[in-house]
Amino acid sequence: MRNISIIGAGNGGITAAADLQDRGFDVTLYEMPNFKQNLEGIEKEGGIHFDDGKGSRFIQIKSVTTNIEKAVTGADFIMLIVPGFAIETFAQLIAPHATAEQPILINGAGAMGSLRFVNEARKMGIQTSFLIGETNSLTYGTRAFPAEARVELSLRVKKLFLAAYPKANTAALLEASNELFDCFVAAENIWHTTLENGNPEVHPGPSLLNAGRIDYSGGEFWLYKEGITKHSVKLLQAVEKERLAIGKAFGFDLENAIESRQNRGYFKKEDQDLQKLFNTSEVFTQIKGPYSVNSRYFTEDISSGLVLWSDLGTIAGVPTPNIDAIITIGGSILDTDFMEEGLTLEKLQINQHSVSELVDAV
Repeated sequence: MRNISIIGAGNGGITAAADLQDRGFDVTLYEMPNFKQNLEGIEKEGGIHFDDGKGSRFIQIKSVTTNIEKAVTGADFIMLIVPGFAIETFAQLIAPHATAEQPILINGAGAMGSLRFVNEARKMGIQTSFLIGETNSLTYGTRAFPAEARVELSLRVKKLFLAAYPKANTAALLEASNELFDCFVAAENIWHTTLENGNPEVHPGPSLLNAGRIDYSGGEFWLYKEGITKHSVKLLQAVEKERLAIGKAFGFDLENAIESRQNRGYFKKEDQDLQKLFNTSEVFTQIKGPYSVNSRYFTEDISSGLVLWSDLGTIAGVPTPNIDAIITIGGSILDTDFMEEGLTLEKLQINQHSVSELVDAV
């Protein structure tokens, strides 16, 4: 594979464009027209200033565009690095132009995106058998500054789970994806990647407990350095316990909060408790925010994460009181009915009523 189309010019997309172009691929970076400002700095500079810890260098990007047909047509590999809530929107853009021969990877926090992509395509009358799947997290720890056409890469993730939808295609998608990255291992299915997504476990609970501080700080807040404390970490661990129990009911031996981040490279393999590992992580402590209670740490990670986990817990007979409390309190703070608006089995068009049926469905 040579021609790589990256869909989404946020932190991850701009980083992937610089990294893959630097490693010899020809990259086209796409952004939606209403967010074209994310490309303007790169167009002006003619590329991206890329600092991966080995010094800064300038990477000339083959192409940037707001034309989705141009971005997709002829690509050897299509990578979506977009917010979870936007999957259906991007499916509407991509599905009419993509072929069954083009691998499509949703690179980011797992939220059943590949199933949702296919469902949206079917609603449009498109019957293409896409080779599509998703990871449980992003392949990078990174910060991008679009206006400056600049990237600061702090981590190339060492281990991520990957699954295709349907699961019978995982081996083929893994083979294609391994030409770009060396961090992927096969997951059991997309339920597995979704339950290995650490964001709903780490972000909403501690962020809710720091809501007053976030409001007062006016944007000067650092969740991992100051918001993960000896008390707020207990809520994180309570959600972790419920997630692991759901995973066990589905037959998965899920990684716990420490294992997953050590395996990805965010934590050093040291004998420290979870709070100290977050507070001292060389990668996490560089991440500022959330800047407000309207950030994705609250909205997306509750809506696309915890709501679905609660639904899975109900099917599996696993109580989820802490997950449900965060959904309820988050909804009160944000004046949002997350149970109504969030991602559910019904919205995934999955009507099976047992764990085994859910597993067979994907």
